[in-house]
Amino acid sequence: MGEMARKNNMSHEVRMTVPFHDVDPMQIVWHGNYLKYFDIARFELFNKAGIDLWEFFEKTNYLFPITKTSTKHILPLRYRDEFICKATIIEANIKIVIDFEIRLMGRDEIFTKGRGDQVAVKYPELEMMLEIPDEIRRALGF
Repeated sequence: MGEMARKNNMSHEVRMTVPFHDVDPMQIVWHGNYLKYFDIARFELFNKAGIDLWEFFEKTNYLFPITKTSTKHILPLRYRDEFICKATIIEANIKIVIDFEIRLMGRDEIFTKGRGDQVAVKYPELEMMLEIPDEIRRALGF
C-alpha cells in the first residue's frame, strides 16, 4: 500500500496534559517536546500491537532506530492543555512509518501533525535491513 493510508490501519490515541516544564518563554510547548509526545504514542501503539522492542532486540539483535522525523506546527499547545496524540501505522514493510496528530481535548482541529520513519538494523553489525521482520510486520497489520 505504500504511503496511502488504508481504512483499517492500526492506530492508538494517548491522552496527555502539558506539564509546566514543557513550555518555553513564549508560554507555548517548545517544539522539541512534540517528538517526546509522538514517542509516547508510538510506544503505546507498539504495546497495543503486542510488540516490546527491547524484548525483540534481546531475542533477535534487531534495533529499530528513527531515521526521519517531520513535524508541522499548526496551533500551539500551552501549559495544562489536555490533548490527544494519535499514532497511525502507515507502512511496515520496508520501514515502519507512523503518522501523528495532536488535537486539543474536545476540539476537532489538528494542532500538530508529524511523521516518523524507523528501519530494522541488525546489531552489532549495524547493517540496515531492507525489510521489517515478519513478526513485527504482521503485528502491525502488514
